[in-house]
Amino acid sequence: MADVSHSRGDLSGHPDVQEMRVRYARVLGGRDVALVDGPVFLVGLYCAVSPWILHFTLNQPALAVHNLIMGVAIVVMALGFTANPSRMYGLSWAMCAMGIWLIIAPWIVGTGPDAGVIANNAVIGGLTCLLGLVCAAAAMRSGRKDRREEMAGRM
Repeated sequence: MADVSHSRGDLSGHPDVQEMRVRYARVLGGRDVALVDGPVFLVGLYCAVSPWILHFTLNQPALAVHNLIMGVAIVVMALGFTANPSRMYGLSWAMCAMGIWLIIAPWIVGTGPDAGVIANNAVIGGLTCLLGLVCAAAAMRSGRKDRREEMAGRM
């Protein structure tokens, strides 16, 4: 039986320690807005189920299907932000466009929407757009930081 009771020691003498530090910094640096992933997921989830919560599935069937599809799309984006943030935060601008679309969708997709449906989509769209802007700002900030670190590594 192997003796596993010994301590592993310090890794500071490892030949790849600098590369490992840069890699960990890059991976963890993409998590600047980890707290935004949850709200994006919740907004998408609410968007998907809002037609049944507010009971406009019967008088606005097209808008109900629309909100379901848009909600699922937002949830998928939130899961992507969580699973692979460095690649997905580039799609943050798409979330802004989705938010604007959600605001105007009751008049385009719906038929004679009432004030409750309009307010519901306006709030969901506004939150989606706002969260998209937060994610986009974090992605831009992270991208600038990565470029500065890359330039410093070349010198």
